[in-house]
Amino acid sequence: MTSFPLRCAALAVLALLTVGCQSQQVAEPAPAPAAAATAPGAQEQFDAHLAAGQLTEAETQLEALQANSDPAALLQAQRQLSEAYLQAGQKALEAGDLDKAAKSLAHARTLMPKAPALTTGLDGAIGKARQAELSAVEQARQAGEQAQAARQEQLRLLRQAAEAQAAASRAADGAPAQGPAQLIDPAAKRSDVSLAMLDSRDEAALFERLDAVAADVVAFDRSVHIQVRSAEDLRRVTALLEARVMKLDPTFKLALSHAVKPVQVPRLVLRPRGQ
Repeated sequence: MTSFPLRCAALAVLALLTVGCQSQQVAEPAPAPAAAATAPGAQEQFDAHLAAGQLTEAETQLEALQANSDPAALLQAQRQLSEAYLQAGQKALEAGDLDKAAKSLAHARTLMPKAPALTTGLDGAIGKARQAELSAVEQARQAGEQAQAARQEQLRLLRQAAEAQAAASRAADGAPAQGPAQLIDPAAKRSDVSLAMLDSRDEAALFERLDAVAADVVAFDRSVHIQVRSAEDLRRVTALLEARVMKLDPTFKLALSHAVKPVQVPRLVLRPRGQ
């Protein structure tokens, strides 16, 4: 008969085996869920956009700060964004982009309307740049007008030289040098030629008119009576006409008379010499 100690040992072994099997059947505990990522707050997003130079996005994020931030933090954010816009405006100004500089300045003013001193420097710089730009445009316009006037005068001189050459060629061939009248009626006892361009100060038109007058005076041996509004206009018209007649025919004796009539439209009266 089996002894009592052996039975006790067998029961102990059986109990240990039963406990081991039960422990293997227990399911392993599930891992703890990972902590959910925390979304960045409005202030963090604002700071990130500002650091990246994304001023439009930062200005949009500022609206969220207005609802959730205390006044001191909101004022600081507005000042930071205003200064960032001012820096962007300064860079645009240095690059010559006045429109972008002006837009950046407008944003800065909107953000800090109660601190006008912040924008004074950039505002003055933009104003000076605008004035310089307008001055450059005006100078370019004046230079263009002067160049156009110079070209017209050059063409006039070339045309005059060609006419003189043609007249010389006709004279050498024995043909009469006298051509068709430009302004006067050769059969008339008097021809009036308007000088209204003296009043409008149209230099090109005045030069062209006096060229034609000089050609008719020399070709048809006319005397000239000058009627102008002032002594200054008289001296000017006399000098210009004498120079043109001299160029056409250095031996021609120009017969001049004059009258100063302030209320009358300037004109020349051409008559056959001796009448």
